[in-house]
Amino acid sequence: MTGNTPVRIGILGAAKIAPNALVTPARENPDVVVAAVAARDSARARAFAGKHGIATVHESYAALLADPEIDAVYNPLPNGLHGEWTRAALAAGKHVLCEKPFTANAAEAREIEALAADSDRVVMEAFHYRYHPLTRRIEQIVGGGELGRLQRVDVSFCFPLPKFSDIRYDWALAGGATMDAGCYAVHMARTFTGEEPEVVAAQAKLRGDRIDRAMRAQLRFPGGATGTLRSSMWSSDILRISAHLVGDRGSIRVLNPLMPQYFHRFTVRDAEGRHTERFLRRSTYAFQLDAFAAAVLHGEPVETGPADSVATMTVIDAIYAAAGLPARVPAAAVA
Repeated sequence: MTGNTPVRIGILGAAKIAPNALVTPARENPDVVVAAVAARDSARARAFAGKHGIATVHESYAALLADPEIDAVYNPLPNGLHGEWTRAALAAGKHVLCEKPFTANAAEAREIEALAADSDRVVMEAFHYRYHPLTRRIEQIVGGGELGRLQRVDVSFCFPLPKFSDIRYDWALAGGATMDAGCYAVHMARTFTGEEPEVVAAQAKLRGDRIDRAMRAQLRFPGGATGTLRSSMWSSDILRISAHLVGDRGSIRVLNPLMPQYFHRFTVRDAEGRHTERFLRRSTYAFQLDAFAAAVLHGEPVETGPADSVATMTVIDAIYAAAGLPARVPAAAVA
């Protein structure tokens, strides 16, 4: 796509995340139009469309994908359905912005990677924090050696979700804390260090026999650093969203690296002392949508493409294995 024609996006499912992740930032982005929505419950789709000013409601996901007026889809379906409908979208010739986690496991991620490579479509995982200037600045500081040699990397993403009927606790939909919250912690550890970690050990707290309500994983990085990832949907860590990187010459501490528009700063300690850097309050989702539109319209590269997703899902699978739990499986594979 070229010229001044905006990317026309359809939403698969009237998900709660869609207004913040797509609808609101699209209103300030002239390169994007949220043009259609479909849901399993058509009445819910119509209500969603009416509330958010979306022109077209389709009676099914397949009908939305068949719409020639739609250029791209946003896929915020449950985890176990991400791969199925990303594949379907690619088969229909649509670009895809897929919510995290990209797929149920690494094998499925590799399948999507191969399909995307054989197409000319943009496929991007929605790790929105990745596109915020705060994240880019952390990469610059670490990559530039300002902290010296990294020694320790700790990332936490813990929040309370005591509603155990929520789909995020559902095995059939590839649920679990590591899939929901932990995928951010895994991705941040990979992004901030620029290295692919080895999972040394992991300990889970369970809801039932296979769903992790909390997970703690120990990592080792090629450059010599060690690390800990904490994620939970229900544990004694009621709310903890943070990152701490320690080198032999300095450290960075970030409060809420996930959505720095609310805590738009981090603290650096180095040989010159302690200082704070501040950033724009603009939403991470707005920066993410900028990147997706630029990739579709102008061929700009994306930083959270399928190869990156395969690497993240590989670590997640390894965490489950180290904790003695099975990797998640696509919804279609659940008997």
